[in-house]
Amino acid sequence: MIRTVESEQHVSPPVLAAYSYCEAVTGQQARNFAYGIRLLPTAKRRAMSALYAFSRRVDDIGDGELPTDVKAERLEETRALLGRIRADEVAEDDTDPVGVALTHAARQFPIPLGGLDELIDGVLKDVRGETYETWDDLKVYCRCVAGAIGRLSLGVFGTEPGARGAERAPEYADTLGLALQLTNILRDVREDAEGGRVYLPADDLAKFGCSAGFHGPTSPEGSDFAGLVHFEVRRARSLFAEGYRLLPMLDRRSGACVAAMAGIYRRLLDRIEREPEAVLRGRVSLPGREKAYVAVRGLSGLDARNVSRRTVRRRA
Repeated sequence: MIRTVESEQHVSPPVLAAYSYCEAVTGQQARNFAYGIRLLPTAKRRAMSALYAFSRRVDDIGDGELPTDVKAERLEETRALLGRIRADEVAEDDTDPVGVALTHAARQFPIPLGGLDELIDGVLKDVRGETYETWDDLKVYCRCVAGAIGRLSLGVFGTEPGARGAERAPEYADTLGLALQLTNILRDVREDAEGGRVYLPADDLAKFGCSAGFHGPTSPEGSDFAGLVHFEVRRARSLFAEGYRLLPMLDRRSGACVAAMAGIYRRLLDRIEREPEAVLRGRVSLPGREKAYVAVRGLSGLDARNVSRRTVRRRA
């Protein structure tokens, strides 16, 4: 059973300021993520913001304009900060608010900080320009940059006492991260291509005549781009179905947070499936009112109850 610290101890002004900084970063840079974590109790919301702010720093290094060797050096410097956080060596008056906040969060919750090492490893793959021949190859990358985030988040959420099958919660959290990342990859196909990055497996691209890549608002001539998208959507849906088995293991508000974030991405997937070439024209997104509906649905526990009923039927 995975437990979290439910009672919040006194938080000093420097730590509160550090958390405020992390929450500001989250609100500005990750609207979908911020939308989900607002459903959490204060201590968990702050811890999730600290995790996001550290992850954002890693991603920004990878996505920036610096030379490759400088990016690699900056990522290793960030790994060194992670080592100090892991060793509880970041003081409350340290000048790095992300380090201060994440150190405090790691004291409060059993966060598996090794997942952030995996994130750095994944971003180093981006810096080196790695591509992926097969889905199995891409899965390794997705587990680094998204599955690890699922497992880190579970350290904050914890599982409910006595939750059936809770020993598999990290596995489900990891799988849900893969589902979110594959949805991101589909949504950002054009943007990534413009940045010289290709994430979809070369085997899949070849199967649907898309090996030439994506360089404009229309699909490659002679390709079955819609077929490619529908193939990847089915893969993502299977990952969502498996990852959603995490929901009944979480407390109500943590489950609502996960259901809200995952629900937003599932609806993005629906939009992409209905109009595959939309991803070549721009970023697909959801209006605020639809995100609000997803959050209310998650808070109601409806998604978790549906997962529980399907699980019971499979066991019967």
